[in-house]
Amino acid sequence: MKLFLKNLLFTVVVPGTVTVWLPYSWFWGRHESEPGPWHWLAYVLIAAGTAIYLRCVADFMFAGRGTPAPIDPPKTLVARGLYRYVRNPMYLGVLLVLAGEALLFPSRGFLLYIIFFWLMVNLFVMGYEEPTLRKQFGESYLDYLRTVPRWIPRFRVRP
Repeated sequence: MKLFLKNLLFTVVVPGTVTVWLPYSWFWGRHESEPGPWHWLAYVLIAAGTAIYLRCVADFMFAGRGTPAPIDPPKTLVARGLYRYVRNPMYLGVLLVLAGEALLFPSRGFLLYIIFFWLMVNLFVMGYEEPTLRKQFGESYLDYLRTVPRWIPRFRVRP
């Protein structure tokens, strides 16, 4: 139960801020558009991104016995589920949510927000996460790096 609560807290604070609080406080109602087919696509992208994120959190909790928070990371390397296809599916899920919201809040400002998010994620992944995981998991993580791509999913399953 404690691990579930830690994951819930992280989800509310970090992705909740990035995908809910900031976009809705900065962009909601500023760019009115008539509902159209793109709104349905927006909802599909938001739902898909949320499902991806939640699946990844579940894998961190059950397989890794940790959270996405750097202060309480998984204790074992998580290389199952969506992590078999791409090393960073959680960030891709958040990006899908933002892409869906971009259809709801079409503006240059929102596009810049997504670009800034993507740059910060890349800096964090390459500057902190990957070096930290190399130290923590050693050869098993190096093997994982060689077989699973960082951003573009490879749909050939890792053995």
